[in-house]
Amino acid sequence: MTSPTVAATGQWTPTGDLPAPRSWSGQHDSPVVLPGGKVLVAGGADGSSAPQATAALYDPAAGTWAATGGLHTARRLHTLTLLDDGKVLATGGINSPGQFPPGLASAEVYDPATGAWAVTGSLHTGRWGHSAVLLPDRRVLVAGGLTSRSGQSLRSLRSAEILDPATGTWTEVAAMTDARGGHSAIVLAGGRVLVVGGSVPTSRDGSAALAFCEVYDPAAGATGAWTPTGSLLVPRKGHQATLLSDGSVLATGGDAPGGQEDGTFDPFSRATAERYSPAAGTWSAVADMPAGRTFHRAVPRESGTALVIGGTDNRRNGGGYAGALIFEAGSWSPAGGMATGRWGFGAAVLADGRVLVTGGVTRSGLAAAGPDADEPTARTEILSIGAVIS
Repeated sequence: MTSPTVAATGQWTPTGDLPAPRSWSGQHDSPVVLPGGKVLVAGGADGSSAPQATAALYDPAAGTWAATGGLHTARRLHTLTLLDDGKVLATGGINSPGQFPPGLASAEVYDPATGAWAVTGSLHTGRWGHSAVLLPDRRVLVAGGLTSRSGQSLRSLRSAEILDPATGTWTEVAAMTDARGGHSAIVLAGGRVLVVGGSVPTSRDGSAALAFCEVYDPAAGATGAWTPTGSLLVPRKGHQATLLSDGSVLATGGDAPGGQEDGTFDPFSRATAERYSPAAGTWSAVADMPAGRTFHRAVPRESGTALVIGGTDNRRNGGGYAGALIFEAGSWSPAGGMATGRWGFGAAVLADGRVLVTGGVTRSGLAAAGPDADEPTARTEILSIGAVIS
């Protein structure tokens, strides 16, 4: 007797490789789809975690990558934000290899018409692992992140600031209620911004995941205002938060937690998922994923669905996952698996609805060539939903 085979939806097709292997492990550094349909990647890390300045464009019609103008400053754990005029803003990040680096305050803008980056105004506070989102009024909100506390430790940030792309000027606005880095930020219907989870450093080598969430209202006074909202059911870092087409937000996975205050340990919490209702301001549980994952990517699909891709169990000593899942009507079903398992990669929805993944780490630490090495890939794949795989 054989076990039943569960059909998977969609099939991944290899396409042109990146010019060089790269990984992107931030919340807001993923590829940007430009108005003409091409896809921009910039910065990121190589196998030694060294920040990179190179950038590349993917042409979906040709199925190839081509180098474009490089960043003025090499950076990883930065943000890339598509502006209203079709240009792309890069902010902050790290450009030094140390364990406790200061954040970059520099910012620059990519012009697809010229293929070049131009330096714009500097942030008031250097930061990495921060969030950056485009507000409805065309300005960009940057919030939180991490920076060096001393030569031997890190600190998380509460501060937030807004860029006016028309003038290149950054203005400090109301600070978040809670300092955090590695969080995700989502622009809700109506223009408010939801910040989800993240972490705070707790020791030289440790950090604690956060369940706290808050909402920024840019219309509340001259500098806007942050208001705490419902907390996640499970503290999350290394998670994903995805705005669904119905206006709700789906949070998935994250790092496996350490011991809890009551002495218990929950190895399955990273498989959990939950949904935020902006109207109620609360999170509610949805079905668990079949297995936990961290440093995965999640992208929205039509009709309130989402696609969760890749990830890993342990980013310090693990291999990348090839599996993908479709979230629909509160439950999960399998999507076709990638040819190359990966975590810390880039993902984007193309103009025709297909999903592109590129780069990422295939193996790390003890699973790779050495204890301090990552093995990034240059491979790129595209998922077409519709075919059924048995």
